Amino acid sequence: MLIKSALTTLLFIVATTAGAALRIGEPAPEFTGIDTRGNSHTLSDFRGTPVILEWTNHDCPYVRKHYNSGNMQQQQRTATEKGAVWLSIISSAPGKQGHVTPTQADALTLQRKAAPSAVILDENGDIGRLYGAKTTPHMYIIDAEGKLAYMGGIDSIASSNPADISKATQYVLPALTQVMDGKPVASGVTRPYGCSVKY
Repeated sequence: MLIKSALTTLLFIVATTAGAALRIGEPAPEFTGIDTRGNSHTLSDFRGTPVILEWTNHDCPYVRKHYNSGNMQQQQRTATEKGAVWLSIISSAPGKQGHVTPTQADALTLQRKAAPSAVILDENGDIGRLYGAKTTPHMYIIDAEGKLAYMGGIDSIASSNPADISKATQYVLPALTQVMDGKPVASGVTRPYGCSVKY
């Protein structure tokens, strides 16, 4: 069982990094996305500033865990107060769970008191596939030089129970602190968990 589990984890990491051609310490894939206000955001425009990418789907119970508890909003605020850019990305295709219009996405942001820098609508899934985003949430950190510094889960406990948040090892904010301190991230790749991205 232990060997099978280790092999599964190894295969997941290989598929994530090799399949999507992503490597920690190498340039993050360039993309341009349109937010809910119709504004265009290109990754290279943020050069000089760390960027956090959060794949999200408001109907996913794992996403609800982090928003209903206020955990995701707190992490968004902490990150942006530190000077990072936080982009929430919705890659749900039309007709699939989690797909929203710009108006619906803005209403969700307001209702949940979320604090991303922008919400990117990626309904054709181009950005999600470029990054190999597999779950909601799936988290990525890009350093100020445009290099991928972290990819994986928001924390260590793969459940939809909000009570597990306080027990979990947090990954995103500690990784961001290391990035902003000019240090390598201790665990640059972790296993994401949640609902599958609805491409």
